[in-house]
Amino acid sequence: MSFEKVKPLVSIIIPTYNRAHLIGETLDSIIEQTYTNWECIVVDDGSTDITEELLKEYCNKDSRFQYYNRPNEKVKGPSSSRNYGFEQTKGEYINWFDDDDLMAPNAIKDRIDLFEADTDVVICKLQYYNFLEDKIIDETNIISYKPIEDYLIGDVTYFVSGPIWKRSFLEQQNYLFDETISNLDDWDFNLRMLYVHPNLKLLNLGLIKYRIHDDSLTRQLIKENFEEMSSECKARLKHLKLLLFKRNINLKNYYKFVSARSKNYLLRALLSKNDKKYYIFITLLVFQLMSYDFIGIFRASLGFTSYSIINKGYIFFKG
Repeated sequence: MSFEKVKPLVSIIIPTYNRAHLIGETLDSIIEQTYTNWECIVVDDGSTDITEELLKEYCNKDSRFQYYNRPNEKVKGPSSSRNYGFEQTKGEYINWFDDDDLMAPNAIKDRIDLFEADTDVVICKLQYYNFLEDKIIDETNIISYKPIEDYLIGDVTYFVSGPIWKRSFLEQQNYLFDETISNLDDWDFNLRMLYVHPNLKLLNLGLIKYRIHDDSLTRQLIKENFEEMSSECKARLKHLKLLLFKRNINLKNYYKFVSARSKNYLLRALLSKNDKKYYIFITLLVFQLMSYDFIGIFRASLGFTSYSIINKGYIFFKG
């Protein structure tokens, strides 16, 4: 008599907020997984649409779905909801996921099949997908010989959905998602995990369809959401402190990358006369100082002063 080995439980954690019009497709893609031993924890971050009614339908239809409201004492935001969701899980493996993206039918199975006893995480690529035209726009890059340096500047990207993590590895970390960061929360999380050198495996297949729409953080930055810009600056400064004394990490490209982004954000804040200009200005000066860009410090200071007094000074931000 032969016995089939019991497959390990995979916990999928999805924070959601007012996505009743999209999350159904996401949950349907999870139901269609060829790997069937999963639980899906959905944490509602205070939705005011029909999310609760919709999720109750899914929970009644499939007991593998669980629906929670973020407790009022928990900070609002996806990071807090992800951390709370993790506390509810029972799985040996953890896959955080977004409430508007879709899994290919073999997204879980193909990654789980790569795990060995010493593997901490298996990561697949994501596809930037145009759902209106039903076509792939691009794919993320996950391959690098220097993943920390490349992840810092966005040459390598995992997002939150690409990795499946071994629970035992996550439980060894001081904390998971930083609840004070709204923009770059997944960037911050993945980098901190990379800093402790997990034994990772890369699956160079696009198994997640990543949706780009008006509510995405990328679009928020285009629409000049200065709260998100300053949150990004906070995350960038946080990792400067974390990496400052790591001699084996070359930060030259990171300084250049963040200085360029901060300069762009500062100019937009100055033009809009937004109060976040002060914090963004400090971020820019710190990174220019760390890269010994004294000419850049001089030009940024003149531009900041000029715009603050006479609302002109674009020339100081050119180049």
